[in-house]
Amino acid sequence: MHSARKNPRKLWARALAVLTALLMAALAGVTLAYPSLAATTCPGCYGLTELQPSLYTENNLSDTQKSQIKQTVTEARRRVSTFYGTQTSSPTLLICATQSCYERIGGGQERGIAVLNRAVMLSPKGIDPVIASHEMSHVELHNRLTSGHDVPQWFDEGLAVVVSDDARYLAPASSGDRCLTAPSGPLPVTLNEWLSSASKDATTYAKSACQVSRWLRDNGGRAALLSLVEHLNAGTPFATLVPSP
Repeated sequence: MHSARKNPRKLWARALAVLTALLMAALAGVTLAYPSLAATTCPGCYGLTELQPSLYTENNLSDTQKSQIKQTVTEARRRVSTFYGTQTSSPTLLICATQSCYERIGGGQERGIAVLNRAVMLSPKGIDPVIASHEMSHVELHNRLTSGHDVPQWFDEGLAVVVSDDARYLAPASSGDRCLTAPSGPLPVTLNEWLSSASKDATTYAKSACQVSRWLRDNGGRAALLSLVEHLNAGTPFATLVPSP
């Protein structure tokens, strides 16, 4: 007796069907577990429409709301480019005028958040140049840092406060010392440490901004930051370049 030979085309079709099913299941899992990642990858899948290139928002907004969003983004980009000299990053911006929209794309109670250093999500409370430029600063800094090089979370957050010129945590630029609250000990290094500290101590942002603003003041401002990025990309450890609090 001769055994029947299976049709290779049927085998490939079955394999393709299984692979497709697995990919769709994985995609569904990512969508459920990380809606913010999915939303920044496919804004239209979450009911957002393109208002400008790389800027997405709800499609039923009034002209006044659209104008406010556009003005916010323009001013935020200006603050980032003014500080850095130029803006090298172009993050995808997802801006919600309603809390229900923001929660649908994975947001919480925060005003805004940077997603994987390539996108920015803003809540209704975050449609403001200060909040927008703060989050854009995170993306810009990490866009300039090559893979494998990073900075402590306190420096990243403190720098974002300076770039956004956030009056909640800094004295006016005309002040000799912009500090409102000086650090009295070590500042959070990791993201988890930062989230824990910031949730317990309302002055964490101000302390970090103080440390960064003083370092910039004493080392040449923008030139110091650009030099820092260059040295970090060359492999020099952060701790040898910037003193810890």
